[in-house]
Amino acid sequence: MKIINAHSPGSVSRFNTEELRANFLLGSLFVPDSVVLNYWETDRTIVGSAVPASAPLKLEASKKELAADYFLERREIGILNIGGAGKVEVDGKMFTMQKLDCLYIGSGVKEVFFHSADSSAPALFYLLSYPAHTAYPTTLSRQVDAKVVELGAPETANQRTIFKYIHREGVQSCQLVMGITCMKSGSIWNTMPSHTHLRRSEAYLYFDMDPAHRVIHLMGEPSETRHLVVGAGEAILSPVWSIHSGAGTASYSFCWGMGGENQDFNDMDGFPISDLR
Repeated sequence: MKIINAHSPGSVSRFNTEELRANFLLGSLFVPDSVVLNYWETDRTIVGSAVPASAPLKLEASKKELAADYFLERREIGILNIGGAGKVEVDGKMFTMQKLDCLYIGSGVKEVFFHSADSSAPALFYLLSYPAHTAYPTTLSRQVDAKVVELGAPETANQRTIFKYIHREGVQSCQLVMGITCMKSGSIWNTMPSHTHLRRSEAYLYFDMDPAHRVIHLMGEPSETRHLVVGAGEAILSPVWSIHSGAGTASYSFCWGMGGENQDFNDMDGFPISDLR
């Protein structure tokens, strides 16, 4: 498990491109026949993936980083499938997941296995986990079950559909909030105007992009922004002090997930576009 330390705004302002990418961008997530896990010091977040191509894969604890007998001993996890059909086996119970279905698993579950229905088109499971002090039941939320919010307008090139899976009015969790945003054709900006939320850190996974296209992800303090060029299947770690906006060279989708002080989706501090530097 890769360990990624937290950094202050002052230190990040002096990072070069490679340092920014090494500390905030997670590439090479979806590796066939592998579970990939990254442990981010901020809110003790774990971001990862599982691609069961030729055989099922097991989610296992790392004794060094988690000091646990099993991964979910003191954690919860959200799982989003962005690939082919698959199944997640939770303590012997199977949950079938099509593309863009989301599964929440609460703390106390001892065994989790990942399966693909077709090895030639394997499931691509995105994983986001936070510590949990209360156990909530394992719950499958299909895309059709998610709460849908329409935002933006064609005139500002930010028309998008938000699907909320794990949130206060949906699938219950200890601290995890999770969903996806799908940009409409011709729209590229999200979220603009920018915002921060000091009470929750966030992770972004960009997907459903043409391999030739990229998203320019803006981060940093509003008064001193930085950017990262992000491809399909790559994730961004967003500190509590950083904005997190993006503009794509074509339409794209992304999975957002948060953990921290509360689960209020609208708890954020906005900044006028004219204040960005």
